Amino acid sequence: MTPLIIEPTSDTPKIYFDANKGYFEVANLSLPEDAIEFYKPVMAWLNEYKQNSNTLTVFNFKLEYFNTASSKQIIQILLLLEDIHKSNKVLVKWHYKDIDEDMQDLGEEYADIIEVDFELVEY
Repeated sequence: MTPLIIEPTSDTPKIYFDANKGYFEVANLSLPEDAIEFYKPVMAWLNEYKQNSNTLTVFNFKLEYFNTASSKQIIQILLLLEDIHKSNKVLVKWHYKDIDEDMQDLGEEYADIIEVDFELVEY
């Protein structure tokens, strides 16, 4: 499967999905004007990946900040990972700065609602 790599901009996150290397990352800021449109290729790639996912998927969220529209898309990604977890193991790693209680709280909230292994990673 061809990797999905989207370079970050001032208002869109870095997306790096490589099934062959087993690395999945969403990082930086997510403030796109049209979050649904920005995340459309992300969701399409993940839906294709779901058809033949790795036995272990470790998915890293390294977001510094995201808006409400992005939050809805992040939830959609998490729900898709929950679907993958029904047949193969999924571990979500939610990275947050040690001083960023809001991102820590969001990670904890997502961990409570999504049925996958979830790890909070402070840096």
